[in-house]
Amino acid sequence: MQEKTDEALLDLAGRDETAFMVLFERHREVIFRVACRLTNSMAAAEDITQECFLGLLNASGRFDPAKGSLRMYLYGAVRNHARKYHGLRNGETDLDEMEIDEAPEPCQVFLAQEKSQMIQQAISALPLQQREALILFQYEELPLEEIAAILGIDSGAVKSRLHRARARLRRTLTPYFEGSAAR
Repeated sequence: MQEKTDEALLDLAGRDETAFMVLFERHREVIFRVACRLTNSMAAAEDITQECFLGLLNASGRFDPAKGSLRMYLYGAVRNHARKYHGLRNGETDLDEMEIDEAPEPCQVFLAQEKSQMIQQAISALPLQQREALILFQYEELPLEEIAAILGIDSGAVKSRLHRARARLRRTLTPYFEGSAAR
């Protein structure tokens, strides 16, 4: 059986729960991950993910495949919901999504968690526009042109936001990592 396109599934989603679930499963993880990184809250990310897909189902006519892929549309939706979230309150909980391949020494685990937490805090402290660009580029590995389309700016502005975000992260994190290198 041939796999259906996102557009075909979206056309069916209003009357076919299976089609909606296929779309949801196809895009849920990446939307949740971006929402987590933008809000720094798993609870908010769950809510935003649900809102993105409910909005897609309730307003499927808003999606225009001529303007980009469904995933790009969902990135825009998660971005808008995250902006609303930040307008209401600050982030709640720091996320620590550390994956450990081997069983390292407890001290190594603690130091890795500490570094991860410092990096997450530094990213969370970035202005939202810089954080959005950084997350979409660095973590989601999207090309500059796609990020520009999602954010509604040109690719030069994306480069500028990335440059400013990286410079700010360097200023924030350099003292911490220089001190830890001497240990």
